[in-house]
Amino acid sequence: MKPFKIWFRYNNKNSYSIAALMPLVEAGIAREPKDGIMLYSFATAQADEVYREVSRAVVDAVYIAGGPHPSALPEQVLEHFDFVVIGEGEETLPKLIEAIENSRDPASVKGIAYKSQGQVLFTEKRPPVDLDSYPPFAKILAPIEISRGCPWGCTYCQTPRLFGSCMRHRSIPVIAKYARHHKDIRFTSPNSLAFGSDGRRPRLEKVEALLKVLAEQKKPIYFGTFPSEVRPEFVTPAALELVVKYCANKSLSLGGQSGSPAVLRRIGRGHGRGEIETACELALDYGLTPQVDLIFGLPMESEEDQRMTLDLVRWIAAKGGKVRAHRFMPLPGTPLAGMRPAPLADDVEACLGNMALEGRLTGTWSTGSRTD
Repeated sequence: MKPFKIWFRYNNKNSYSIAALMPLVEAGIAREPKDGIMLYSFATAQADEVYREVSRAVVDAVYIAGGPHPSALPEQVLEHFDFVVIGEGEETLPKLIEAIENSRDPASVKGIAYKSQGQVLFTEKRPPVDLDSYPPFAKILAPIEISRGCPWGCTYCQTPRLFGSCMRHRSIPVIAKYARHHKDIRFTSPNSLAFGSDGRRPRLEKVEALLKVLAEQKKPIYFGTFPSEVRPEFVTPAALELVVKYCANKSLSLGGQSGSPAVLRRIGRGHGRGEIETACELALDYGLTPQVDLIFGLPMESEEDQRMTLDLVRWIAAKGGKVRAHRFMPLPGTPLAGMRPAPLADDVEACLGNMALEGRLTGTWSTGSRTD
């Protein structure tokens, strides 16, 4: 049998996912559907565009989907795709491709969903992977994923639903090995300052051990910056001492999410507004610009809650920090899936627009608004 040609459908939004899977699958890069096995990884924001592309394609292909949206809504995705990889793909995807190439029953592959005689079938769930067993990248360089999973379970977030509530970490020697490929060293993690910990209580001795080893490579280290962030309550003088001692970044990305104490409780953040403000002040004391992510339009928000978040935006900007605003998007698989965003109060939207024009705010906070 002639082997299938395998393709990753590449775009700039899924490059990190593809980077992690390319070492495991002999595949090419495609910017449109091609004959063979087409591999897609996508989030909810890209789903409609992906569906349109697949439905219009005139190629002879087997379509496999993975990533946050397919993992959460496999039944929907299977209206357009042949197979869905649910959750982590490092072990599942190579096994699925092998089964397809050898015409084996896909029921033997753990961690997938597919259709048979019009019915959606789910195979046995696959256990979490050991990150050290898999390279973070090969042909496509990407920030090094140092941690996966999150114990907090925020109601708007897919991370713990996709990767589990138990934090897992790559070991320091493995991280150092792959850091040698980079001119400067950057990471992905739900909370960089939780490295080596259970995600609830920091273990700064683990963070220092990592940074100390990487510093021996004499390259710039960017820690707690995009595409990673840190939780506000993990920002302490001891933590910041490590950042300024070993790292090159002049900013720190903070997940704040709301300025309303009531909203923070209801979304399960596990911290209050005071921790956000303290983290910002500490970062500034150590010469780091806090870059705070805040969400507008959470379903339980009242106009007063929105004004509290707006007040926090003003406070951060006045202190010399920066804010990136996000409009709430209901993500499948989360407790807030299917909920409608709360409309923004007119005065809140007007003020955010003015701040964006003044260069004090970036992001997307309402329909049609976008500044980056």
